[in-house]
Formats: sequence, C-alpha cells, structure tokens
Amino acid sequence: MGEGKIPERGGGAAEAELLVALRHELRRKILRAMFGDGGAISPRQLSKVLKEPLSNVSYHVRVLADCAAVALVDQKPVRGSMQHFYSPTVERPWALEMLGVGADGEVAGTAAEAGRASTGEEE
Repeated sequence: MGEGKIPERGGGAAEAELLVALRHELRRKILRAMFGDGGAISPRQLSKVLKEPLSNVSYHVRVLADCAAVALVDQKPVRGSMQHFYSPTVERPWALEMLGVGADGEVAGTAAEAGRASTGEEE
C-alpha cells in the first residue's frame, strides 16, 4: 500500500470504522477545526467556530470518540453540568490526507489563507 492511500483490505475494524466516520462532511470539519485549534476543544466551542447547532456537533463528536478519532482529555464543571474537551487522535496517513492535515498536524491551506487575509486577496 502506498503512502497516503486508503487501505484496500486488511486494514482492520478500527480503520474501517474511521473510514465510515470520515465519510460525513461535518465530522471532517470537526476534525479539521480540532487540528487547527491545536489544543483541547469542547463541542460548544466547535459549535461556535463551525456555526452548527450544538446538538449536531455533540452527536458527531461522540461518533468520532466511539471510533477513537478523538479522545476526551479534560472535563470542567460549568453551570451544573460537565463540559468535555476533546483532542484529535487520528494518525493514519490516509486519514490525515483525507482531512487535509499534514503529518505535523498542520491543517493544509492555513498559511495560504492567512497570507490571503493579510493581503486582501480572495479565492
């Protein structure tokens, strides 16, 4: 299997679950936002960043946690409930490529987008 290619067979149940999870666009957006943030982030924060309903984001974060694409790294009490913070755990080259994330965890296009913003260029 070549570098960055999706496994054809023998990838195991965990890789199959990850592949199924990454088929959903919002889950890919959540993971990109997590990699871009560089630290632990809560579903509420993701909801604000992605401009998506908290209920949708929370559901998809749970799906990503179930397939071990993200890990719960912290919890804090907030107004009578617990706020959960997650970090991405995706390391497979094919999955990072699918997300547009480099092996160093840098989201592809981030530097280019920053350059366009500072010069006023548009896509």
